[in-house]
Amino acid sequence: MKLALVLNAINPAIGGVLIRGEKGTAKSTAVRALARLLPDQDVVEGCLFGCHPEDRDALCTDCQERLASGEDPLPRSRRRMRVVELPINASEDRVVGTIDLEAALREGSRRFEPGVLAEANRNILYVDEVNLLDDHIVDVLLDAAAMGVNVVEREGVSVVHPARFILVGTMNPEEGELRPQLLDRFGLCVDVEGIRDPDERIEIAERDAAFRSGDETFNERFLQADQELAGSLSAAIAAGRVVECTRTPTFVDGIGARTMLVEMWPPARRLLAGSLVVSLEDVAAAIRMLVERAAVVGEGAAGAAVAAGLKGLGGAGQVVCVVSGGNIEPSVLSTILAGGVPT
Repeated sequence: MKLALVLNAINPAIGGVLIRGEKGTAKSTAVRALARLLPDQDVVEGCLFGCHPEDRDALCTDCQERLASGEDPLPRSRRRMRVVELPINASEDRVVGTIDLEAALREGSRRFEPGVLAEANRNILYVDEVNLLDDHIVDVLLDAAAMGVNVVEREGVSVVHPARFILVGTMNPEEGELRPQLLDRFGLCVDVEGIRDPDERIEIAERDAAFRSGDETFNERFLQADQELAGSLSAAIAAGRVVECTRTPTFVDGIGARTMLVEMWPPARRLLAGSLVVSLEDVAAAIRMLVERAAVVGEGAAGAAVAAGLKGLGGAGQVVCVVSGGNIEPSVLSTILAGGVPT
């Protein structure tokens, strides 16, 4: 869960994250904690949407008009990223905003009342219990997240403004599942489980009480770790995409999987302490072994993980992240089982 949130903070183009877990698994806590670790932003002073003064391609209409009128450079100020929460009973107008049609008809002016998507621009949009929202509202959110803009049209009058945000949805599967069509549109999906150990649960309750009471000793205990993580995040966000994937280094049979790997690999690589490298020959040999010994046809990720284990890479206590997507095509699998290596 932490890694998924961090990756989206570094590169929102990943497409957001859906966190699934039972009640009491700190889903909301993790989302709100992320905002405290992210760096401050430069915004155009007085802009309703918090536009970046140097990103001319992503300016709203008002900022573009200010530039055209000679207000160059645009005045700037600093703000803290925040978590914008979407109420579970929010209407479409509350989400996308409303246009004053009377003013448009009488005066010919566009008076726009910003909605949640306007507040969320360049912030974190948090949708709790996303599985209980109306499907149409979820569609609107995901469309805006995918396009980076919000389009509001009423009776021939339209308003367009930037809506680039980190989309985080949480849900309790016990209360109902999300439609597969909507689930597929989240870039990442993670499942979290509650802690059952009584001693650990007591420690969690004690930490929560200390934090809520403003215990200075407690805060100082984790201050250095918070500062180090915040510094790493700030450096990763400032660095941008420093690695380009020209070829997907795994067996991937879907366009979506290829896109996800290109978006996720650069920030993931900066966060990993090291990497385990296995060759295509190692992966092919591991897949053949799985078929011969266990009658299991493993995909690329399974083959890579088994190959790393066979070579003695990694060790106890290490976390290994295998990036892959899709199944192996039948023709490629036939080549592997015949003793060959795919190209």
